[in-house]
Amino acid sequence: MLNSLRIALRSLATHKLRSALAMLGVFLGTLALTGVLHVSEAFKAQAQVEIDKLGPNLLVALAGQPTFRRNGELRFGRVTTTFKMEDVDALLENNPYVKQGTPFVTKDSTITYRRNTVNSQLIAVNADFPAIRAAPVTLGSFFTKQDVEQRAKVCVLGFTIANKLFKHHTQALGKIVRYNLTNLRVIGVMPKRGRDLAGTDQDEQVYVPITTYMRRMSNQDWVSGVFMTMYSDKDEAAAKLTAIAIMVKQHKVKRKADEDFLIISPKDLSALKTQALQLVWLLGLMSSSISFSVGTMGVLSIMILLVQTRKMEIGIRRAIGARRSAIMTQFLLESSLLSGIGGTLGALVALVLITVIYYVAGFPYVYKPILIVGAAIGSCLLGVLAGAYPAWVASNIDVLSVLRDE
Repeated sequence: MLNSLRIALRSLATHKLRSALAMLGVFLGTLALTGVLHVSEAFKAQAQVEIDKLGPNLLVALAGQPTFRRNGELRFGRVTTTFKMEDVDALLENNPYVKQGTPFVTKDSTITYRRNTVNSQLIAVNADFPAIRAAPVTLGSFFTKQDVEQRAKVCVLGFTIANKLFKHHTQALGKIVRYNLTNLRVIGVMPKRGRDLAGTDQDEQVYVPITTYMRRMSNQDWVSGVFMTMYSDKDEAAAKLTAIAIMVKQHKVKRKADEDFLIISPKDLSALKTQALQLVWLLGLMSSSISFSVGTMGVLSIMILLVQTRKMEIGIRRAIGARRSAIMTQFLLESSLLSGIGGTLGALVALVLITVIYYVAGFPYVYKPILIVGAAIGSCLLGVLAGAYPAWVASNIDVLSVLRDE
């Protein structure tokens, strides 16, 4: 076997350019396949991380009928004022699958400290928000139930907002910032959280007690929606159906087209992003399939050429006692080696490229050894398939006719 391997390596080295071109198709096919599968797995892991960041077993009721972009981001249309506190109470009190919740109001505006003015998104919520959205404060504290009851003029800043308003976020505590015409005292700063599945930058948000906003800052009686925590993620389907039924009853909706609310979960947003990725995944599989096909034809072509150029060698080996099975094994070894080297190189280069992608995109570093080993083994099997016919031709060459012609 070792001698056959030496012969195979010497044969491939003799035809360097042809061997390299034959490997290229298998190399590109393995590169594309390994890369696409790994990035898909990393994307799924990242989606799960983002789901966890939104809060455990989260369910959200939204006012109006927002639409979704293909990347999963929410796009809101006109402001809907039909979602009242009565609806919030009904959702939290009558849904047996919901553990707790908080109404919320969102408003895009500017926040000012002295001469520094930055754009932000105000989030008015109850004191339970950190537990519901898995959002602990990194500096200071979140406002309390007493602050909500007293309509306290306090706020908690997102990480980026705090750094933009002050030289450093650690200097924010106790400062008075101005939101429109209202002065708010900073009592806490959120940790760096990044964008959520809906595409919202959570580091550019400002949190205030919902009573403070609705009574002191805007004098409104409607909310943007409700964040709810379910007892278990297994209850998601039942919790959504129950929430829809409650809202239909509250708003006296007769047709689905008349619904002025939306019940969603982080998994819904994740599914939309996964659908957008499926096109990339499909294109990757198509390109790898084409590359593998080209690679197979390349290996087949060079093996046929090798058989033609090595007839004398085959004739001599047969004349001194080599069996047909040995000749066939020799050429199958060469074709599998040719394809296996290309596949292994493709998998290794794919590992380098996906590591760079993980770093740039901020994805979790997901590596699947079974995919890498499987790609290398699959490449070898592809070589065996491509070399089967040339090996059969080589093993059936007539010794006498070869010796006579040469």
